[in-house]
Amino acid sequence: MNLRDIANRLVITTGKKKGQHPSPATVMRMLREHDEQTASMAEGARPAPIP
Repeated sequence: MNLRDIANRLVITTGKKKGQHPSPATVMRMLREHDEQTASMAEGARPAPIP
């Protein structure tokens, strides 16, 4: 799947943009942050809190 397809399947559930789809750039940022968090957990670091 490409980022546009993923963004179109997701819906923002809270906040000012509730009910809208995130942008592909937001999806990319979220995936990057997830990968960084997963990598740091694999190295034995404590997981960062999810905002």
